[in-house]
Amino acid sequence: MLTDKKGQMFILSSPSGAGKTTLTKELTTINSNFVISISYTTRKPRPNEVNGKDYHFVNIEEFNSLIKSNSFFEYALIFNNYYGTLKKTVMNLMEKGKDVLFDIDWQGTQQLKKNKSLSLVTIFILPPNIKILKERLLNRHKGQENLIKERMNKFDGEISHWKEYNYVVVNDDLKKCCNKISDIIKSEKQGIKFKQNYDEIKKKISELTN
Repeated sequence: MLTDKKGQMFILSSPSGAGKTTLTKELTTINSNFVISISYTTRKPRPNEVNGKDYHFVNIEEFNSLIKSNSFFEYALIFNNYYGTLKKTVMNLMEKGKDVLFDIDWQGTQQLKKNKSLSLVTIFILPPNIKILKERLLNRHKGQENLIKERMNKFDGEISHWKEYNYVVVNDDLKKCCNKISDIIKSEKQGIKFKQNYDEIKKKISELTN
């Protein structure tokens, strides 16, 4: 088991377009002890994405080689592209006392949770409503209607995994949501569970899926 002196893993997951990547980056600006786990991916870089900063962009052969060498904590096929978390990098950061933030989906979270030696806290991010979710996807994938439709079609399936997470937060305001996640992390670091209103969460889930 990890000792108190070592860092912890904090996972942020969400349906596509709910803002987990933006939140993860924002959290590192308010706490210098937070470090983002940079995933390996076979997807092509988006405009302004930097190799080694946003993702490690690799081809399928390189990715398969890392799978065969058992180098990943977790990996998953998401929207026809592979994503994976390298063990060595994460363990080195935690040995130095850094808290590692993960921007991964429910598949990766399930894989990490199987490793009982890891100190994990999982957080699921919800969009405020479907309209805003679609607007975010439209801004990110301009002119790619089929891609946006594919992501919207998978929304209900992705959101159905919310019960598997320790915490659920709504990203209705970036700063407020970021502060709430930061408060959750601070509480967890002190060994205290952060209180949540599950009636409100269930109501929000119902609004988003009906």
